[in-house]
Amino acid sequence: MRGAAGPTLTVVVAVGVLVGCGVTLLLERSLSRILLGVILLGNGVNLLILLGGRSGAAPVVGTAATGDLSDALPQAMVLTAIVITFGLTAFLLAVSYRAWYLTGDDEVPDDLEDRQVVRQAERNEAATADLGGEGPDADPEQVDPGPARRRPPGREEGPR
Repeated sequence: MRGAAGPTLTVVVAVGVLVGCGVTLLLERSLSRILLGVILLGNGVNLLILLGGRSGAAPVVGTAATGDLSDALPQAMVLTAIVITFGLTAFLLAVSYRAWYLTGDDEVPDDLEDRQVVRQAERNEAATADLGGEGPDADPEQVDPGPARRRPPGREEGPR
């Protein structure tokens, strides 16, 4: 059996830089930077998964001794992660393009509730009241509508 060498410092630093830059870009307000952050983070995690496997010969039975074959599971996981990252990238690219098309920029605006939370955090107080103004029973996001009522047969609404 060959001596299995661990990952080199260069590869470990590359994983750290990719993940660190990806997380930093994910925290930005611009959708294009968030998209780049997702791509960098995905590549860093894929490289990290590959570092977890055993290196060696191609994992094809009969080409080498069983102990000398590389681990195929991390390779399969990375292929799956590449497909997932590609799908998420395509979705974020479509959202970014739509935001740019509608507003002229791709910056995510502040939400009114976010501003209220920031003001309350500055005053060091907790939100205890419903700030929507409609009360807890009339809030459409909080009330369970229940099952839809069925109309009896023969009683249709609309023009005839």
